[in-house]
Amino acid sequence: QVQLVESGGGLVQAGGSLRLSCANSGRTFTNAMGWFRQAPGTEREFVATINWSGARTAYADSVKGRFTISRNNAKNTVDLQMNSLKPEDTAVYYCAAGGSVSTIIADYNYWGQGTQVTVSS
Repeated sequence: QVQLVESGGGLVQAGGSLRLSCANSGRTFTNAMGWFRQAPGTEREFVATINWSGARTAYADSVKGRFTISRNNAKNTVDLQMNSLKPEDTAVYYCAAGGSVSTIIADYNYWGQGTQVTVSS
């Protein structure tokens, strides 16, 4: 089974940075990994995704140029470096594993429990 655990969330001022990490304590990654987020009262939304080799990535327009997704298959981890954070980035961030690079929630089969990111103005 794939067991995903996120870490690295917290409280940061606007303009600051955070680095989220997702560890798979189950079987080795063999597929795409993604980050999604959900703010209170809103639907979960796509943030970023990366394929197995790391050669292919995609980002939501709202984070493009500020966030970077990366993965280390030897360590079974995928990270999300978040720079120039804005109050509107405040949300619970979820790591997910899917069969292929996709922006669609339904394409991801496994999910972590989420980590809270709060950006103060």
